[in-house]
Amino acid sequence: MVKRWKVQFPAPTGPEERTAYLYLPESYQWDSGKRYPVLYMFDGHNVFFDSDATYGKCWGMKEFMDRTETQLIIAAVECNHSPDNGRLKEYSPYSFSDPKLGEIEGLGKETMEWFIHTFKAEIDRDYRTLPDRAHTFIAGSSMGGLMSLYAVLEYNQVYSRAAALSPSLWTAPVRIKNLIKDARLDPDTVIYMDYGSRELSFHSGMAKIFGKVTELLLTNRIMAECRIVPGGNHCEATWEKQIPFFMETLMYN
Repeated sequence: MVKRWKVQFPAPTGPEERTAYLYLPESYQWDSGKRYPVLYMFDGHNVFFDSDATYGKCWGMKEFMDRTETQLIIAAVECNHSPDNGRLKEYSPYSFSDPKLGEIEGLGKETMEWFIHTFKAEIDRDYRTLPDRAHTFIAGSSMGGLMSLYAVLEYNQVYSRAAALSPSLWTAPVRIKNLIKDARLDPDTVIYMDYGSRELSFHSGMAKIFGKVTELLLTNRIMAECRIVPGGNHCEATWEKQIPFFMETLMYN
């Protein structure tokens, strides 16, 4: 079952209403004593329904969860759709410049503060979650993948595991590398990260950046699964195919 409701989000473009989505396993209805881990996801409109997805194709998370009977709650929030690079600002941990996009003010820290102190607090209050760090995960793709990586590194006291699909490492590679180098993480931190083989050429030096970030994660003794997806592209259809891989990593043991 997927619930929807409106939340007030302090967006870069001003306070606005967003659609929030919550997936509950079937067992939630009849096992009133059971509590569940929670996976928080970015770009919530793309997670469950084709009718809501930006390009008419969602991840198909509901179908996967129902089919596998994975005992996990998923909480997701719609992104900023402002044409003034609203989503980039909201999902950028750091400010960056790009010849085509111009100057992008990174408001990722503000976004994460809202996720943790407002959205997560509401989910933990209203639903039977396991709110501790060990049972709190985060995932996303593209800029949402970058934010997921940032979240588990910068807010490791909140999130223990993350899935970063096609993360936009190109926006601030030096800052991200330094974040990994300087991070002081609990030894049970787990990160899944992938990148499609077809999208490696979209930004200069992506293969090198991806390789270096992977090396730094392993050097910092982070339990990481990093993949180049054969034939993978930068789209929901590819990310849907990776669900079994990243979910196995997030739910392992």
